[in-house]
Amino acid sequence: MRSTRFFGSLSTVAAISLLAASPVQATPKVILISLDGAEPSRIQQYLTLGVLPRDKGLGLLASKGLMAKQNVTASPSLTAVGHIAIATGSSAARNDIVANTFHPLASPINRSISGFGAPIGGYSIDGPMESADPTAEPMWLALRAAGRTVVAATWPGADGATVTAPGITPTAILQKSDTRTVDYTVPYGSFAGPGATGFVLTAGDFSPAPQSTVDQLTSAGRTFYGEVKQKTGALETFTSNGVSFKIQVAALDTSNDNTVNYDTLVFFDTANGIKAGPFALPSTGPAYVKASEKKSAPFFFEGTPNKVGAAFFVSRLDSDLSEVHVARYSGNFIPRNAPILADVDDINNNVGYWAPQADYRIPERLSPGFSSFPDREVEDIYEDQVRLFVDYQTRVALHAIEGNPDADLVMTYIEQPDGSGHQFMLTDDLQATDPTDPNSIGSGQDRAKKFRYARYLEKAYQAANEAVHRIIQKVGVNRRTGKPNSDIFVVSDHGFAPFHTAVNLPNHFANLGMDTSKVRVYTSGPAVNVYINLAGRESGGTVAKAEYVELLDKIETALWKLTDDNATYTRGHAGTPVFDRVYKRPVPGDINDPALGRTTDAFIGQDSGDVYALLRVGYNFDGTQNPVIVRKGDMAAVAPQLPVFSVPNFYGAHGYAPEYKAMSASFLAAGPHIGKGRPDKVRNIDVAPTILGILGVPPASTVQGKPIELSGDLRWPR
Repeated sequence: MRSTRFFGSLSTVAAISLLAASPVQATPKVILISLDGAEPSRIQQYLTLGVLPRDKGLGLLASKGLMAKQNVTASPSLTAVGHIAIATGSSAARNDIVANTFHPLASPINRSISGFGAPIGGYSIDGPMESADPTAEPMWLALRAAGRTVVAATWPGADGATVTAPGITPTAILQKSDTRTVDYTVPYGSFAGPGATGFVLTAGDFSPAPQSTVDQLTSAGRTFYGEVKQKTGALETFTSNGVSFKIQVAALDTSNDNTVNYDTLVFFDTANGIKAGPFALPSTGPAYVKASEKKSAPFFFEGTPNKVGAAFFVSRLDSDLSEVHVARYSGNFIPRNAPILADVDDINNNVGYWAPQADYRIPERLSPGFSSFPDREVEDIYEDQVRLFVDYQTRVALHAIEGNPDADLVMTYIEQPDGSGHQFMLTDDLQATDPTDPNSIGSGQDRAKKFRYARYLEKAYQAANEAVHRIIQKVGVNRRTGKPNSDIFVVSDHGFAPFHTAVNLPNHFANLGMDTSKVRVYTSGPAVNVYINLAGRESGGTVAKAEYVELLDKIETALWKLTDDNATYTRGHAGTPVFDRVYKRPVPGDINDPALGRTTDAFIGQDSGDVYALLRVGYNFDGTQNPVIVRKGDMAAVAPQLPVFSVPNFYGAHGYAPEYKAMSASFLAAGPHIGKGRPDKVRNIDVAPTILGILGVPPASTVQGKPIELSGDLRWPR
């Protein structure tokens, strides 16, 4: 029986239900699923329109439990920030995960850290060293201390890593791995190289395949007709994880129609050849791909110590090989952090190597070789990656649940619909449907492209919904109530909004003559942290105390004075400020106070910028193209001035002020201890204390959230 010694502010009805219920089979008690970037209003719209089924996945949770109209997320509304707020029940300023990328104050000012790999709850700048009194802690610490079992399947912050200070010698540990390790820990994957590459081939690139290739195909049991063709010379050579590869590609005709009709490509490494299989994971053998199926084939890089793999996709394959388009996805792996090697090996050997995820560099044509690929082909590639990666993440979660059926808490993360939201949120008439043509706004927009992009967004939500449904199926549903046998919470870290303008803040500062040795900008989406190189705080800091105070005011003024004078993009309100929120680090009354440059408040954490600011919706720091594409109606910057505003190369953003409805995260829940309702508002920082309450474990003193009423009169926190 579950412990009932603590329920926070859960209602008496909820507490009684916890005592009365018992699962019909061994299932985790609580499952927390994050769907990155899922918008509650869009989920409701898709349920209403039938894009999402009402009896499966999110629809089932909504019909049998709770679905909040709004879930207030963290500031800024970014992925790393949102997930650590969910896990700790505390704000970004408190838990010190202040952006997706930021500068640790103890490091040299030119060094940054990822919010996904930064110390949760901060660290001591003096040293620097691990904090003896963290300002926040993930809920898994309290649960494990109370003897509960926790599983984290790619949840940000649960990675088994030891965090060190960037740019500090000798190595300074900011957080030990035990804080970031649970009972079963699968970290999020990492890039191993090589990066994604596109290849355009013609019939002239192929010649009759060597007999060795034909013999290997025959031995592998492959059926083909006529002459096998093979690219003359290797498709590519590369090194990954210290192992060299020479990739060959051969063309097969698998249709028995007495016509030369090449329809299949096989990719293989020269050293390993074409083997018959079967293959034990993570091995895959050669990759066989048909363009007609619009589906990639996995390709494991044999012999790589970190278990690296990629995939091949064929976006065009003319039957006579007159034109062939191939995409090789980037190489990735699961980090092999020492404390969790057994868990990583378990996934590699039973689910497979870290699958390629949706890669924005391909549709934005930032990766080499894709410049001549038509839009529909790069869109097909991206859609394949969405399906591939959501399926992989789901299988990781299902395997973790299967191996830990008695877990108290399972935390799992699904990357979609975030990736598709960034790529396909083409919903504003001020967005250029052709990023290279500033006139493709308003009446000049490509309506067919907007329609396609809307369908791709739907597919992303359908893929995420299917992931949720497969997890529900795994734990089963009570025949009498129709509720899942586990208490299942589905949340997101933020919402989404379209943007039309890319903003280059370093150029704005350069135009104003800011000294980059004294002031440094770190952006994440529409959020920026501006740091001052304060002596005595930064490693190698040079700015004196009095100048520090002056620079604070100068930076704040510079941000507020940045206005958009183009009436087209301000909808007739030329001169509109592009910043929506600007926060300064508090200054003590005495500038000689040792706390100068270290003070915090509700919005400024230890490692926040000395000025932290958020753009208005419609503007984003990401997306600037090279060369810059000037917006319609803007004058090109005249030297020595640098361009600040430009046409971006993608469409959706998050990171704006969390109070905006568009930035609202999702919250759905159903299970044995969860009632039904449609609350107006909840908060992401309330998720951790709610789960702790269900599991009978008191929250840490650093938790700022309050348990959500799961049944009874549904008095929800405001």
